[in-house]
Amino acid sequence: MPFGFFKKKKKEEPHYDPTNITIRDLRLGYIFDYELQTFEVVGEYEYDWGDNDFSWEYKIESAKDTFYLSVDEEGSLTGTVSQSILWGKLPDNVEEDILKKGKPPRTILFNGKEFFRDEKSVGYWRDVHSMSSEESTEYMCWDYYDESEKFTLCIEQYQDEGFSASLGIVEDASKFTNILPNVND
Repeated sequence: MPFGFFKKKKKEEPHYDPTNITIRDLRLGYIFDYELQTFEVVGEYEYDWGDNDFSWEYKIESAKDTFYLSVDEEGSLTGTVSQSILWGKLPDNVEEDILKKGKPPRTILFNGKEFFRDEKSVGYWRDVHSMSSEESTEYMCWDYYDESEKFTLCIEQYQDEGFSASLGIVEDASKFTNILPNVND
């Protein structure tokens, strides 16, 4: 009578090329270096924009900072490192325009920079590792860029009136180094 416990488990192939791990390969528990700090991926979020178009964002933490890293593969591979800002710090007309006109103003002056509205995106957001990871939340965002297109401001709306905002910087993928997978991968 054959016993299955003597068989070796077939090891799954990694989802990345081990000789060339990039930010497109990040998952929960991965670590990497950015701006002379080591970060760990502590959250993983999926955005479903429809028509089989998905994007990913990661909550990343170092010993002293917490940021969000959005990965973009349009054109060249980039990562936008952003940090939440208090909604009340934005100019008053931002919320007023959204509630009255259905969209924020074309330009926003914030922290001494003028940001220009680029695009509106509508889709669904979900936390990949939450207890209810199959549930998605309706999501809408307006992306703004400064004159250099290096700095971003993002206005987000969850469902009807749940607003948030973040300020970020667009970085080339080469800025994220020493990427190591989770030891459990």
